[in-house]
Amino acid sequence: MNDSLNVKCAVAVDTVMRVGEGPIWDYKYNRLLWIDTQGSLLIFTPKDGKNREIKLTKQIGTVIPYQEDCVIVGLEDGIYRLTLSTEKLDFIADPEGRAAGNRYNDGKCDAQGRLWIGTMDKDCTPLKANFFKLDADGKGEKVLDSVTISNGVAWSLDGKTMYYQDTPTLKVSAFDFDEEKGEISNRREVISFASNMGTPDGNTIDEEGMLWIANWGAACVTRWNPITGELLQKIEVPAENVTALAFGGENLDELYITTASLWMSEGGNEKYPEAGKMFVVNPGVKGVKCNYWNQGK
Repeated sequence: MNDSLNVKCAVAVDTVMRVGEGPIWDYKYNRLLWIDTQGSLLIFTPKDGKNREIKLTKQIGTVIPYQEDCVIVGLEDGIYRLTLSTEKLDFIADPEGRAAGNRYNDGKCDAQGRLWIGTMDKDCTPLKANFFKLDADGKGEKVLDSVTISNGVAWSLDGKTMYYQDTPTLKVSAFDFDEEKGEISNRREVISFASNMGTPDGNTIDEEGMLWIANWGAACVTRWNPITGELLQKIEVPAENVTALAFGGENLDELYITTASLWMSEGGNEKYPEAGKMFVVNPGVKGVKCNYWNQGK
């Protein structure tokens, strides 16, 4: 394993968020979309260093690129279109329904523009949540049940495998993925976290097909071979609870890393005074372009 001792994180956004999460590089407009799950959508433009914040009245679990003036957000009670210029929300769907009592969490779109998004109970009740597929017409379908904290959705470079994490299991699952039909099958566990590695939160894929994972509770991000399960690289982050990561920049060679300032262990506030900020590092490999909602339609 390469511990990347010479690779250091720099602060990208010098503002402390409660739970920074969900970064994704909107390459068409050279901006990084990200969130504070406690109720903010954030838009960071590295060119001018500006970080716009749109305050929401609900918790947010994910943001998906769509158009220049419109993004898709998974809020606590459903999936919405958010118009950036007016900050107006338009409801799309709530495939789970409010009776379940869960909120929407992490999600990503596949190459066809379908949204794959999971839920979690607000109190993290085990096995209470689910994982859904949502088509552009708003038709939702449950694809997994008995989930605890749905996190990390990514695809292999050939689009034939989907990677997914139910965080408390300490494992990464792989599925055979039928891109045309939008179906998953043949679940198997391909990566296991040791007890000293924290828990797997967000993930992203790089141009070599390797999987990067944010290690909640372990102050690092890690790079894995999802075929062999081998740990390849570890980069330390100056925050205990590392939440998610995304390749960005015009060349997709910068790795943006979000962190949380909440729920640190005893003494964490003193040890990690920059927890909650977003960091950036050049990891020595590039990422791949994101998928957009309703892509090609």
